[in-house]
Amino acid sequence: MHDFIQVIAAFPTAIFTFLLGVAILYWLCAMLGFVELDMLDVDIPDLDGQMVLNSHQHHSFGESFAGLLMRFGLNGAPVTIVISLIALFGWITSYYPSYLLYSLFGHNFVHFIVGIPIFIFALYVAVIITARCLKPMRILFAKAEQETIKRVLGQVAIVRSSRVDRLFGEASFDDGGAGLIIKVRAIDDQLFKRGDRVVLLEFVAQENIYKVISEQDFLGKHSE
Repeated sequence: MHDFIQVIAAFPTAIFTFLLGVAILYWLCAMLGFVELDMLDVDIPDLDGQMVLNSHQHHSFGESFAGLLMRFGLNGAPVTIVISLIALFGWITSYYPSYLLYSLFGHNFVHFIVGIPIFIFALYVAVIITARCLKPMRILFAKAEQETIKRVLGQVAIVRSSRVDRLFGEASFDDGGAGLIIKVRAIDDQLFKRGDRVVLLEFVAQENIYKVISEQDFLGKHSE
């Protein structure tokens, strides 16, 4: 057990241990409603494969990040899932070489130098495996999003986050199955708390969010 702790807390496995720990903490907080499920995501424009990363043309962060994801086959899925999978596969790939490295050299300068190529190899393998895992999921993500948009607009959802305002919020929608968790934003300066009933009024594709109003306001407008 002591050797296990030593290995996962030492370079290069320690980097993946940290990322995996952050990913686990993030998913736990997301399930409890303290953060949004795609809080770490960035708005990535659809480049249609036309961007060249070594071009001298200026690109925004979103475009550059999208280009990197496309180049390594990591596009088409939430960034949170991509990072979590890379952390997991990188941790698994680096552990056994790091264990052997620790057995041979212990923790010293040689360990660090030899650990650099191990880290690069583990990261490369993790990216390749993650890309393979995501490949069959892209179509599912795209279809699920389109079907969700059509089905939920005008329906009632329940606030699951600590609050919903113009900048933050999540709600759960009963789709007759396992249920859906979606990003929502209040209109104007409205504020909702956990458990409030809101109506999904509009979908903003650029931000992947739903604008909501209270169920009472929605019914009042439609009864006039």
